[in-house]
Amino acid sequence: MAHEHLDDVKCYLLDLQERLCEGLARADGQAGFKEDSWTRDAGGGGRSRVIENGAVFEKGGVNYSHVYGATLPPSATAARPELAGRSFHAVGVSWVLHPHNPHVPTSHGNVRFFIADKPGEASVWWFGGGFDLTPFYPVLDDVRHWHRVASAACEPFGKDVYSRYKAWCDDYFYLKHRDETRGVGGLFFDDVNEGGFDECFAFQRAVGDSFLDAYLPIVERRCETPFGQRERDFQLYRRGRYVEFNLVWDRGTLFGLQRGGRTESILMSMPPLAAWEYAYVPEAGSAEARLEAFLTPRDWLDETPVPPHSQE
Repeated sequence: MAHEHLDDVKCYLLDLQERLCEGLARADGQAGFKEDSWTRDAGGGGRSRVIENGAVFEKGGVNYSHVYGATLPPSATAARPELAGRSFHAVGVSWVLHPHNPHVPTSHGNVRFFIADKPGEASVWWFGGGFDLTPFYPVLDDVRHWHRVASAACEPFGKDVYSRYKAWCDDYFYLKHRDETRGVGGLFFDDVNEGGFDECFAFQRAVGDSFLDAYLPIVERRCETPFGQRERDFQLYRRGRYVEFNLVWDRGTLFGLQRGGRTESILMSMPPLAAWEYAYVPEAGSAEARLEAFLTPRDWLDETPVPPHSQE
């Protein structure tokens, strides 16, 4: 059943890419997205769109890809041995935004569909995706808005959907070697196939369609906030943590590189500039120190104030 609807998923994802690029370009107001279409020898290709040096976005990308092959690589079947020997299709849209202004959060998201076939056996399929927010100078109202939109997108699909996928996001986007989350989370889901194709596809669309509602109001509120070299230096330092996560822990990055995917598209998620400072500790009570209170999972829909930063 799911294989018959692969074209429906592709049509939705291509349309989502268009809508994301249009909304983000309007928010930037200066730069547009440049398109780069590509193919891969092993099967499939994609449409990468990148915005650079805009009024709001220093770098951003919205990528569509559809790759397929006769057999899955070992990296994809190590944890799922039942997929060995199957042909596959993987289709998705992923996006990442790195704004100029340190007061505007970095954000990432993706929605994807996977199906694997083997003669004489039922197709194995699932949906995955989500979105997360990485502020460097967080504002509690912004974080609550982000999570309210995420919660509203999940609400029609069950009372516990938001809480489950919010917790999964907190767990997934966690830098074990730093003992901190990458940001303030959002939603993360994978291997979703319960309830049938139509229900799962509807959920994926709800998540993808809600991203601009979650992100653009924050961009609009913060993009004119004044900043100086201190804030820029802290932004670059915290971007280093973003790079660390993507190269050390992110399954999508590792899978793409291991299966011989298109390196430029896979590493589109990297910021244009990042920095590392040895043994950096923010000044006690500073705006930079306040970030620490936001890098521990919590219920962002709760109206309790975030506790002040403490060096103790």
